Amino acid sequence: MVKERGRKVISQNRKARHDWSVLDVYEAGIALTGTEVKSLRQGKAQLVDGFATVDDGEVWLRNVHIPEYTEGTWTNHEPRRSRKLLLHRHEIERLVGKIKESGLSLVPMSLYFSDGKAKVELALARGKKAHDKRQDIAKRDVEREIQRAIGRARKGRR
Repeated sequence: MVKERGRKVISQNRKARHDWSVLDVYEAGIALTGTEVKSLRQGKAQLVDGFATVDDGEVWLRNVHIPEYTEGTWTNHEPRRSRKLLLHRHEIERLVGKIKESGLSLVPMSLYFSDGKAKVELALARGKKAHDKRQDIAKRDVEREIQRAIGRARKGRR
């Protein structure tokens, strides 16, 4: 069997960048069952409502939907079960400190295979208010318009 190399993205949480301002990003392994891995290899997962919590010194990924494996039998997994995340002890301690002191949240940004192993990219994030979202949208629109103007200038148009 050929070993997988590189990074194969399964799912991304695009809405998270809109709703949260990301302060720091961590990569964590996930403890999965066999049918969950097979379902992920089919490219199926939804991170939209997912979040992570720290309970008794362990990090848990909650509310992430990995659909049941279509070819599975009675050993199939529960789609929205809590999954343990694999992080180093010092990373967990740092996360606990930041979450408790400043009211930050852990949000899954993407789910992918890295060299054949399932990983999740966790963001330490702070929720955005409505005016923050409007500012981001306005800034993105201005940048897009600047790029269009530069493109027109290069082509000799106004």
